[in-house]
Amino acid sequence: MVRRASAFAILVLCSSLLSTDATGVGSGGGNDGSGGNGGGTTFNVMSYGAKPGKKQESTQAFMKAWNAACKTNGKATVLVPAGVYILGETIFQGPCKSQIPITVQVEGTLQAVSDASAYSGDGWISFSHINGLVLTGGGTIDGQGNSLWKYNDCKTNPDCVHLAASIYMNKVSNGMSSMHLINSMGFHMHVTNCHMIRLQGLTSAPGDSPNTDGLQQINNVGSLGKEPKELDVTGLIVQNCTLRGTTNGIRIKTFAASDSSRASGFLFQDIIVDSVQNPIIIDQNYGSKSTKPSLVKISNIVYQNIRGTTTSPVAVSLKCSSGAPCQNVQLHNINLQATGKARPTSVCSSANVGYSGVQNPPACKPGAAR
Repeated sequence: MVRRASAFAILVLCSSLLSTDATGVGSGGGNDGSGGNGGGTTFNVMSYGAKPGKKQESTQAFMKAWNAACKTNGKATVLVPAGVYILGETIFQGPCKSQIPITVQVEGTLQAVSDASAYSGDGWISFSHINGLVLTGGGTIDGQGNSLWKYNDCKTNPDCVHLAASIYMNKVSNGMSSMHLINSMGFHMHVTNCHMIRLQGLTSAPGDSPNTDGLQQINNVGSLGKEPKELDVTGLIVQNCTLRGTTNGIRIKTFAASDSSRASGFLFQDIIVDSVQNPIIIDQNYGSKSTKPSLVKISNIVYQNIRGTTTSPVAVSLKCSSGAPCQNVQLHNINLQATGKARPTSVCSSANVGYSGVQNPPACKPGAAR
């Protein structure tokens, strides 16, 4: 049985960069764990057997360096120098004895083993049971999913097995990540049972890559209410993002006939959409033909300073559940222009919506489009 709790507090800053100065740990230090900046100790993966290049796998070396950093007293940094490192399924496990936060500084490129059978779990690179984590360094995490996407049949097979997420966080608190993610096999990041996670400067996969969602929360496929007794999702902040050519922009979706849960305290701010089909959308009848309404309660949602262009005649669609109507949805300064000649409209149902500032498309009346 899953314990009900307010499970998430996540900040996503798409266009910002994380400064390593804030951690108090630099990229220097001894290769053998004998030195470090600011009184901290640096654990260089090359000292534990990692070999840059595309011939030798370095998975065990990375985990050995992590284990050494995790067990040390004081500040600790796992350093990945410049170069290309091949990794299979890699697990960074806590809890750690080191002073928080522990830093993983990736200055090189990590490339995944291009074999779906090499991954037994949900993630390629996993962080578990860690209080205080900084993932930084300006490096690249390359899932090499372009060689595996052809095996993804999730659009036609409801029982499909999802490819591994590039980064999987489980029970991580007070975490920060600023990495260049490309060509994810499956989801770019999967965050579950976490608290106070800050994500910055993230990138995504090409538009033709299947099921490579940017950020997943809870143990579902991007939709709340799929599984029984799911945890609540609260405190999600998404700021300073640009979405280009996507099907959906700012989207909240829940399954019909779901168990009761909450999705509340979301802020979507300073976001640009460029030729996006559904810029702002709430869909509470997703993934099911059931006539029973979703019981996921959506409340206290703020959309502020959202601007750009839409390829759809309906730019704002707030279709909430009749069984758990949306409460306190606020739209401030929404300016969405159509790419064609048609004037964009909005539609809402079972939603308590407030408006202020610029509203283009015009505010909708419940159950009707304008």
